[in-house]
Amino acid sequence: MSQEPSGLVERMEHHQIAVYLGAMAAGALVGWAAPSAGPGLEHAINPVLGALLFVTFLQVPAAELLRSLRDGRFLSAALVVNFVIVPLVVAAMFTFLPADQAVRIGVLLVLLCPCVDYVIVFSGLAGGSSRRLLAATPLLLVAQMLLLPGFLYLFMGSELADIVEVGPFVEAFLVLIVIPLALAWALQTWAARRPAGQKVADAATTTMVPLMAATLFVVVASQVPKLGDSLTDVAAVIPFYAAFLIIMAFAGKAIARLFHLDAPASRAIVFTGATRNSLVVLPLALALPNALSVAAVVVVTQTLVEVLGMVAYVRLVPRLVPAHKAKAAPVSS
Repeated sequence: MSQEPSGLVERMEHHQIAVYLGAMAAGALVGWAAPSAGPGLEHAINPVLGALLFVTFLQVPAAELLRSLRDGRFLSAALVVNFVIVPLVVAAMFTFLPADQAVRIGVLLVLLCPCVDYVIVFSGLAGGSSRRLLAATPLLLVAQMLLLPGFLYLFMGSELADIVEVGPFVEAFLVLIVIPLALAWALQTWAARRPAGQKVADAATTTMVPLMAATLFVVVASQVPKLGDSLTDVAAVIPFYAAFLIIMAFAGKAIARLFHLDAPASRAIVFTGATRNSLVVLPLALALPNALSVAAVVVVTQTLVEVLGMVAYVRLVPRLVPAHKAKAAPVSS
């Protein structure tokens, strides 16, 4: 009896890329066929995403955080690639983006924030160090939330203050980051003390792939109806997202080499530099005024491009960062 669910979970994990692509395709179909369902599905984004992030954080033992802070070279490389190299790449692209303000804000929101959820899965599939990425997740989350307002002001100027309200941003941070993280650590504490808590924690971690699929479905289905007359502008950002993935593959490799990381850590750096936090910043885009509603669709478009890009990354990154070339490099403690 207990082997069937376990077998189903293992099959879903083994075929998770196909599951995610199928969820997005189904979401797009529902969005086109039943656009009236969009507003209702949009209300489901935060609960599903909050559950997904709770399960993600549950895999980050609180004790690991202190140890991860001592992994100075990996953390430094992750911070440099995400908050120095990425903004420079985005700055080089910014002038060539469509002039529409909503499109530009959407691109900035999604490209300036590193991913904290499925990057761990895809990095692991390519032989990257998932544990290091998991342990670095809270630091990356805090850093991006602190730096994002400054980056937006830097790119958009004082005009941003007139259109972006701080309240919804703070609310999204509390609901999607602080509360799931606190609940995850509370369950970890219970699991460490009681067998019942361990059973609940084990059961929760098996929901990662279904929750990711549900999140992708809800996000795509709710945002497709918003395309309307903005299809041309939204389509215009696809080459920028594709170029970003290509550029960051080589930039991530260069930064990893600069910090003398081993192959698993180097691959993790490539993935964290390339994957963006589209699912977490989507509620921030949804909180923008109606005149800028296209920003949310621009964010979702990045998700579609990125998941397809990750299929290629899983195959190509091991070739870009082969294990035998990194063996001579010192390993982080």
